[in-house]
Amino acid sequence: MLTFHVITLFPEMITQYCALSIVSRGVKAGHLAIETYNPRDFCADKYRKVDDTPYGGGAGMVLKPEPFFAAFESIKRDAESPVLLATPQGHTFNQQKAERLSKETNITLICGHYEGFDERIRTVATDEFSIGDYVLTGGELASLIVIDAVGRLVPGVVGKSISLAHESFVDGLLEGPQYTKPPVFRDMEVPEVLRSGNHAAIEKWRRRESLRRTFLRRPDLLESADLNEEDRRFLKSIEGQ
Repeated sequence: MLTFHVITLFPEMITQYCALSIVSRGVKAGHLAIETYNPRDFCADKYRKVDDTPYGGGAGMVLKPEPFFAAFESIKRDAESPVLLATPQGHTFNQQKAERLSKETNITLICGHYEGFDERIRTVATDEFSIGDYVLTGGELASLIVIDAVGRLVPGVVGKSISLAHESFVDGLLEGPQYTKPPVFRDMEVPEVLRSGNHAAIEKWRRRESLRRTFLRRPDLLESADLNEEDRRFLKSIEGQ
């Protein structure tokens, strides 16, 4: 089982989302667990103050280290398990990192808020991550993305593991088109090959469409994708189209 420990000033944001969809199914099946820790519960003063004005002046309030350290130290976790801090300054989170994290048994996520957090809070993190080049009001949404992306890769959480193998980014490419019934809708027809029953032809078509879509939409991914000679010939054939 993989347990996510989330340090957050807004635990309801985490628990409400995790009560839905795939994450909820994973929790009910005993494959995932979500624990939240509110730094306000670890404040020593009666006002439960978690922020203060920044040294040196400036706008906004900065999160204090004491309640965050106390919340972190209350967690029962493996000493070597990852501790991730959500920040725009971190490394971009991606599918490969999600796959590595899915093999852990404990992951701690620290959500900042307001203007920022005291620099000393960084010292408990083993890594810092970002979900894009923009700023959010807090780290909760970013942490939920990690929980969703990682949690669904834990064995048993998603019903058919074979479906995970054909998703975007798993092999470095974007996923190709998908279709379901009816075969024709508003004059838009499902490709004949998908209805042929020829599994070899279907897999070849899917691979080529995945390559085509990646070439058209995210050509940068092709630089590091695992391509064979047939893939390269197909890409060369569509370069001039």
